[in-house]
Amino acid sequence: MKLRPYLLFVCICISFGVSGQESTAISLPKRVYTTKKLKKTPVIDGDISDEGWNIVEWSSNFTEKRPDEGTPPTYQTKFKVMYDSKYLYIAIRAFDDEPDLIQQRLSRRDGFAGDRVNVIIDSYHDKRTAFVFTTTAAGVKGEEIISQNGNNWDSSWNPIWYTNAKVDENGWTAEMKIPFSQLRFGKAKEQIWGFNVNRTIFRIQERSLWQRIPNDQAGFVSEAGELHGLKNLVSQKQLEIQPFSVFQQDIYPAEVGNPYRDGNDFKINAGLDAKIGITNDLTLDLTVNPDFGQVEADPGAIALDGFQIFFREQRPFFVENFNIFDFEFANGSDNLFYSRRIGRNPHRSANIQTGEFADVPQNSTILGAAKFSGKTNEGWSIGVLESLTANEFATIKQTNGSEREEIVEPMTNYFVARAQKDFNERNSFIGGIFTATNRFSDGNFTELHKAAYTAGIDFQHNWKNRTYYIDGNVIFSNVQGTEEAITATQRTLRHNFQRVGASHVFVDNNKTALTGTGGRIEIGKNGGDNWRFNGGVIWRSPELELNDVGFLRRTDEIIQFSNLNYLWQVPTKTYRNIDLGFEQSTFYDFEGNLNRVRYEVRGEISWINNWWTESGSGLSTNYFDNFYLRGGPRFRRPNTGYWYFFFGSDRSKLFSFTLGYSNRFTSENVVGRDRFAIRTNYQPTDALSMSLDIEYANLYDRTQYVTETKFNNATRYILGRIQNQTLTTTLRLNYSFTPDISLQFYGQPFISKGTFTDLNYVLNPTGNTINDRISVYDSNQINLQKDVYLIDENRNGNVDYSFSNPDFSFVQLQTNLVARWEYIPGSELFFVWARGSVGNVNPSNDLLGSVSDQVFNQPANDTFLVKVTYRFTR
Repeated sequence: MKLRPYLLFVCICISFGVSGQESTAISLPKRVYTTKKLKKTPVIDGDISDEGWNIVEWSSNFTEKRPDEGTPPTYQTKFKVMYDSKYLYIAIRAFDDEPDLIQQRLSRRDGFAGDRVNVIIDSYHDKRTAFVFTTTAAGVKGEEIISQNGNNWDSSWNPIWYTNAKVDENGWTAEMKIPFSQLRFGKAKEQIWGFNVNRTIFRIQERSLWQRIPNDQAGFVSEAGELHGLKNLVSQKQLEIQPFSVFQQDIYPAEVGNPYRDGNDFKINAGLDAKIGITNDLTLDLTVNPDFGQVEADPGAIALDGFQIFFREQRPFFVENFNIFDFEFANGSDNLFYSRRIGRNPHRSANIQTGEFADVPQNSTILGAAKFSGKTNEGWSIGVLESLTANEFATIKQTNGSEREEIVEPMTNYFVARAQKDFNERNSFIGGIFTATNRFSDGNFTELHKAAYTAGIDFQHNWKNRTYYIDGNVIFSNVQGTEEAITATQRTLRHNFQRVGASHVFVDNNKTALTGTGGRIEIGKNGGDNWRFNGGVIWRSPELELNDVGFLRRTDEIIQFSNLNYLWQVPTKTYRNIDLGFEQSTFYDFEGNLNRVRYEVRGEISWINNWWTESGSGLSTNYFDNFYLRGGPRFRRPNTGYWYFFFGSDRSKLFSFTLGYSNRFTSENVVGRDRFAIRTNYQPTDALSMSLDIEYANLYDRTQYVTETKFNNATRYILGRIQNQTLTTTLRLNYSFTPDISLQFYGQPFISKGTFTDLNYVLNPTGNTINDRISVYDSNQINLQKDVYLIDENRNGNVDYSFSNPDFSFVQLQTNLVARWEYIPGSELFFVWARGSVGNVNPSNDLLGSVSDQVFNQPANDTFLVKVTYRFTR
């Protein structure tokens, strides 16, 4: 195996790191604001004229960050900070000579629309993480947790705090009151916190900072100023208890004779969430009989390649503080922890006879879950998650009228432990993760893993003022089970041990365990002058298995990658900034085969009028796929090229849009794909916003996999020319009566239609041309009867084999209407109406007609839900 491009790139990176003094970013002197203890508590109404603010001084002199970094902003900003034994108080004056043009856009919490200020507090003072409190000119609040020194912003955090804002003749003002119980800090007699204030003037898309951070500086949290003067703070341990009740009515088309589907179900659920501050640094989250439902449905998708599709987590318990548990070890979505495994749909279906009916649970019941997480002042980031799901049973109505129960999912315990430690003046960290999945199947479920364990170590080191870095991780996995379970794992598409012609993998039917490894090593330059680069290697061994509580799409890969970027960061009369990049990668398997060489060039431009453009083009050569024939031999794919072009208008305007087109093409015209995207946003009033996204894709592939069968004791791999049309339309409407009362609508019809012609079989999977690789059935070899293809391959008048017509047309409709009222901070009332349907329609129907029929004519499932929560705090 040759990895010379990678080795050469690493040498170049190291040489820059050793000798590149001239390109090292230089940190600016830290600005310091010294606060004082208040004498009179101000009223948090947005009016900063309260005399209580008079004990502290204003601080100003903000510096523009975007578009023209390092210059004075169009309008200045100033602030004050004071505190008492329980709260931090912040007053902000945002000057503006045109107050009528200030964007006071109402939205839900974390909407981040319109003019706003962000207060950034690194109370750990670890220079990597921070809490962000946002107030808009309309008084809408938002919160985020920053991690990875600014590379990750998590808006799932919802602390209790207080804010308000007012517009006046001089601009607008805001007040904040932040409980110390919502922050994490050490026990020093006088605290020193990282601190910064960011202001956004929305109509001109201008950002300015109190502590200037040059664009060539790597890092964000590490470059903040400092807040001094916080003396003798007493740890405010957090205690929050939030009971909830859910009332749900489901109405759906009744199934004749099915006692479990009579068209109407009503259920009540109640549970409890709690957040307990064990120390001022570490928090325990508990939930009993949780409501883990998600309001917005997963988007429609079809996987033509057979691999699992990744869907993002939307359940609040798992979303909050996910950054602590996150362990993305390679590229894409592969991760040691994929929380959607917890509470998943049962592995088994009910075993029913003719005339019987079954009531099968849609998801596993989560009996309880607990999270212990936080970060200490000494630099330890800690996360422990424990969850238990119940035995799940299908209830079956038998033909004689009696009922029986049949287990469809075993009780399962999920455990995740994560830790990281900062050192070297917060320029380096080392961390680890361990996950365990244990199923209590009592001899049943021999097809599932009895136990699954993963472990990983990750690290990062930054030097020369964080201009250069090296980071990486190494992971291990071990799954255990019966011979049946481990054999099934070896045969899954992501492992494909049964594939023909591979000498380094084979199915061992006697194995009861499987152990694999993976990881990533990367070195690069993140700051300094206009050049950025990185390079590294990623690997996933054939035996790696994560999918009991993680996400793994495929294995048996070694990827060498390198990236080079050049940035224009000083605005001109034409543009604000430009980013040009070049990417190169090579793909090997663990047998040493070179499976792909890939190149891409791309560019992004932000124009001076706040419009933007991005475009790119790429090429893949020497392209082989070990998984394409799903157990068959390595298959040659054609050399593949692609290009794309997207542009969009100024997002600060009341109406904005994005238009885009991408095209894929190959040698010999084997594959082609056109994709069109239209995205629009419109804000006719401050209270009302709407967006409409439309995507249409048209794909053809002369070698789309269909199935495999036997002919003369040999395996036939059946392919065909597919035309796959996909249309997705997503509509969102939001109306905010106040920052605490809102109404939202979400609707998404989705259709994917695939029709096959020129069905064929594989002759020589690695042939140089398409005609060497496949043979198309002629009219004397293929005959369609009753939706089944009958094949007479040798033309002797007898059917040699057959397979089902692979044409499909899948339509899905998902809509919901949500009314939300946060009647007191942290306590909410929801009214929800959700409507959805899924169907397979005639593939001969046109695309729009199929969608229209599904939306307006087909029966759908309706859910009406009322949920109320109340948060007790101390």
